[in-house]
Amino acid sequence: MNLQYKGITVFYTDSGKGSAIVLLHGFLENISMWDPFIPILSKKNRVICIDLLGHGKTECLGYIHTMELMAETVQVVLKHLKIRRSTFIGHSMGGYVALAFAEKNPDALKGLCLMNSTASADTIEKKKNRDRAIMAVKQNHKMFIRMAISNLFRPKNRTIFSKKIKELKKEALKTPLQGIVAALEGMKIRKDREALLHFTPFKKMMVIGRKDPALDYNTLISQTKNTSVEVVEFPDGHMSYIENERAFLDAIVHFVENI
Repeated sequence: MNLQYKGITVFYTDSGKGSAIVLLHGFLENISMWDPFIPILSKKNRVICIDLLGHGKTECLGYIHTMELMAETVQVVLKHLKIRRSTFIGHSMGGYVALAFAEKNPDALKGLCLMNSTASADTIEKKKNRDRAIMAVKQNHKMFIRMAISNLFRPKNRTIFSKKIKELKKEALKTPLQGIVAALEGMKIRKDREALLHFTPFKKMMVIGRKDPALDYNTLISQTKNTSVEVVEFPDGHMSYIENERAFLDAIVHFVENI
């Protein structure tokens, strides 16, 4: 379904009835990533999937899509649907957006799952990598996408999931150049939100890949120290929803049922 906001089209889907679950995709992804999970989750819940700014069928809104701006767009969709409280599950960049939303609307959340995501800001080194990525995107965004997607998987899984990776690249290639750059710029300047893991009342879970090429395992574990965050670990990479699909679904269902 489409919604008009600030002169652009925002695309979302709304399935099932019950407690609301908001699913937020990652960088270079779109709501199609949730297709395998919607039939199960929507049996007992109302499942809202939103294409974030510059991704999927949602248009771009300026040169930088900050996490706050993306969260504002999510809020507009939920307000339109008259949803007051929900559980957020965010993959990677979707997790950053969920944290930005939670900071502004802590009472609107029942639960938050950060899936292959982090509450900390980019390090200086990571910011430099984002700048390099922006340059690479501007030179040849198709080449950038093809490399970026494969690099998110644990090396041995790149062969095992080659068919799936091909599908992911096909979807990612639909992301416009402006959408890619705007997201990279937004992720680069995002705030540290580790405090939210300590001082928010809602239930929290982190899904961590031990061999995640994009996020440091030890850094993620240290974020959860002295918090009530439930940690679910998988042995693979950044794409838990593919590399560990069945176990990931079980973890999500369990998390949602126990809120």
